[in-house]
Amino acid sequence: MAKTRVHDLAKEYGMSSKEMLDYLDQMKIPAKSPSSTLEDVYVNLVRKKLKPILEARAAEIEAQKKAEEEAKKEEERKAAEEAERERVAAEKRRAQERAVEEQRRREAEAARKKAEEERAEQERKAKEEAEKNRVRDTAPKSVPSFTSLLDQIAQQEKVLKQQEEEKEARKKQEAEERAARKRQRPERRNSSDRGGRNERSDRGGRGEERNDERHERNERRGFSMDEVRRNAAQAAPAGEGKPDSRGENRRRNQKHSHRQNDGEDRYTRMARAAEEYNREHVLEEARAAVEEASRESTGRRKRRKERRVKQAAEAAEEKRIEEAVKNDQDLSQLDTIKVPQGSTVAELAELLKVPANDIIKRLFLLGTPLTMTQSMTDDQIELIADDLGRDVKVMTKEEENSFSFYDDPKDLVPRPPVVTVMGHVDHGKTSLLDAIRHTGVAAGEAGGITQAIGASQVKIHGRTITFIDTPGHATFTAMRARGAKVTDIVILIVAADDGVMPQTIESINHAKAANVPIIVAVNKIDKPGANPDKVRQELTEYGIIPEEWGGQNMFVNISAKKKIGIEDLLEAVLLEADYLELKANPNTFASGYVLEAKLDRGRGSVATILVNRGTLHVGDAVVAGTAYGRVRAMLDQHGNNVAEAKPSDPVEILGLQSIPNAGDEFRVFDDERDARQLAEQRQLKARIEEQNKAKHVTLENLFDTMEEQDVKELNLIIKADVQGSIEALVDALSKLDQSEVRINVIHTAVGAINETDVILADASNAIIIGFGVRPDAKARQAAEKDGVEIRTYSVIYKAIEEIDAARIGMLKPTEEEKQTATIEVRQTYKVPKVGIAAGCMVQEGEVSATDQVRLVRNGIVVYDGTIASLRRYKDEVKSVKAGYECGISLENYQDIHVGDTIESYKIVEVARTE
Repeated sequence: MAKTRVHDLAKEYGMSSKEMLDYLDQMKIPAKSPSSTLEDVYVNLVRKKLKPILEARAAEIEAQKKAEEEAKKEEERKAAEEAERERVAAEKRRAQERAVEEQRRREAEAARKKAEEERAEQERKAKEEAEKNRVRDTAPKSVPSFTSLLDQIAQQEKVLKQQEEEKEARKKQEAEERAARKRQRPERRNSSDRGGRNERSDRGGRGEERNDERHERNERRGFSMDEVRRNAAQAAPAGEGKPDSRGENRRRNQKHSHRQNDGEDRYTRMARAAEEYNREHVLEEARAAVEEASRESTGRRKRRKERRVKQAAEAAEEKRIEEAVKNDQDLSQLDTIKVPQGSTVAELAELLKVPANDIIKRLFLLGTPLTMTQSMTDDQIELIADDLGRDVKVMTKEEENSFSFYDDPKDLVPRPPVVTVMGHVDHGKTSLLDAIRHTGVAAGEAGGITQAIGASQVKIHGRTITFIDTPGHATFTAMRARGAKVTDIVILIVAADDGVMPQTIESINHAKAANVPIIVAVNKIDKPGANPDKVRQELTEYGIIPEEWGGQNMFVNISAKKKIGIEDLLEAVLLEADYLELKANPNTFASGYVLEAKLDRGRGSVATILVNRGTLHVGDAVVAGTAYGRVRAMLDQHGNNVAEAKPSDPVEILGLQSIPNAGDEFRVFDDERDARQLAEQRQLKARIEEQNKAKHVTLENLFDTMEEQDVKELNLIIKADVQGSIEALVDALSKLDQSEVRINVIHTAVGAINETDVILADASNAIIIGFGVRPDAKARQAAEKDGVEIRTYSVIYKAIEEIDAARIGMLKPTEEEKQTATIEVRQTYKVPKVGIAAGCMVQEGEVSATDQVRLVRNGIVVYDGTIASLRRYKDEVKSVKAGYECGISLENYQDIHVGDTIESYKIVEVARTE
């Protein structure tokens, strides 16, 4: 029969190994350590001896449980009473607040009514005062009524203009009549010498003319023709029988008529002048009143406009606060402007709503002048914003696509922990989850290896734990690369018979990078050759130290197939969750992360999501990365339809219009239009980034890439079949000259090239070197998608040669001087507008007009420059060969002597060969 270890027996009785060893010593049973084995006889003896102790301890535990239950009930009762008191106090407080608000509203309404009454009274008094002081127009109006005061003024001006024209016409007519009368007076004097009949006829004619003139004057004065005849009849008897009396009466009547006409014109002018004065006075007052009314109207419009602008600003601010509260945003961060990392000057100016010249001026003062389209560093953005008095937050690429929420601590309630199982291939990840879920997941998978992501929930002691099973750590890394923090605890599973393997080390590094606590599950302790202590010893080299050795990591020995230690592992997870105090707000809109997504032929886009806050319902409008849609259905891990998903619940959702990426954050919107708009903006941005995406480095384009980016580093990831090959390759690469180009080996491992290596190469712009290994299918697909180069070799010196050739190509070429000709100066000439020209003979080589030259005199270089002109006879030529004469003039140099030597040369670039 199987033997029993001391620590297993101690665990059976609920005591420590040390206590069990003390009891065994008292009973004279040989046992040296907790790992010592006991025969069945000794085990039966121990159980018989310890039965009273076990019963007493059981009674003690039962009493302790009862005491804990009573204490728990008492705490619940106190909590309920406290909650009731808080509810009553809150009701009273809300009632008081409502009363205060109602009182404030009544006071405000009364104040408003009082202000309106006072304003109405002031307007009434102002109207009465204006009516009292108004100057009334007594002048005659040619138009009885007008549509407005301006129309009245225009009509009065028109009437005055017409009167002025009539007055001018009347003056002109009177002047013409006076001139005609003056012309007629000499004719009357000459006619006195003529005969009787002619004189009478002339007098008759002149009398008729004078009568006509008199009639016209009388008519202008307002007399009718009947009145004129009566006056003439009354005047006729007075002159009867007196030949001279008619002329005398006529002269007297003319004199009287002139006096009467003069008097009437004077009174008419006086009346007209008074009328014009009254009209001008009224018009001036009207213009002043119109100007005052216009000024008052303008002031009122300006005040109304300012009031409307202020009210609009207040309404916009209230709407912004309501929107922030609705979206669970922190109100203290409401005025913080979010600036994308690497924003240009123009983009920052648009976000801060300031002229771009202000930012350029400040950058110039900081000593870093930039143009409108140049990107700014994070420090520059923060300095400029601080100088402008703005609060900004520089957003990384991951943060731009994430959502920030603020939850009141009072709304937070405990949530289940989310656990990810990681480890090396075939160390028992899925078998562990199978033992926990009591399902046969591992049996149905190809080769017993997990091929896709899965999520499930288990219950232990009335509490829930959410497990995420990933294929190794690739998806974990991909999600973390997108900024997703979905895991609370990592279970690192290590086989006791296999020990620490390469993917175990990578899992440790990724978990530490994500700052997630690690619980180590030492699996397969039931297999022959299993050594859990050796696993503990190996893990200490990577900073994973057991608690019993003074570290911070819990270790649990398990056997997934025989279901040994599963309860202890789950208790350790719950203990770690209690220490982390995981909480979330379930009473809000849902948000979380996408664990995996796929395209199902019958159901369309299917996404596995994990809710981390709020509650997700069927019918909610969801945005996940660049995908959006309404949740048509939700399924749990067993394929059952569910109506809602609370924090830490993994579900599959249907209804997205496209497939999101693993690690994308999702959230719920009230309006599907808002969700569609955000998703379309992200899609447009993703397309632009894809177009502007920089190509990865390859050995072929390495030189051009380094020239453009001015980077002199070559990052390598080396995978080989054995560790010795890796060491040899790294040693050979380290011996290469790295003074100008540094070769960085950022990762080495034994095994095939996998998808994780491609992800790392994509993030670090590295080249993957495989020695004796090949990439798997997923790695090839990822490399083709991301543009990462994978080079595989079977001979080590071939790999070193190609890497060295790429390194040499990265070096800047050297510049060398190549002499082209030697020229002797035989004569000098003075050329107008040119200066001194040298008549030369080319001794050797061929001189070109584009060559650089140096003038040597007695072995000393006196000039080094360029050729200004190269001629053969009178013609400008491009080159002259040896044995021919030519004329040369130097650029900005005239001191050329006979016997000097001119050496021509070129600067050429020569590739580095080392």
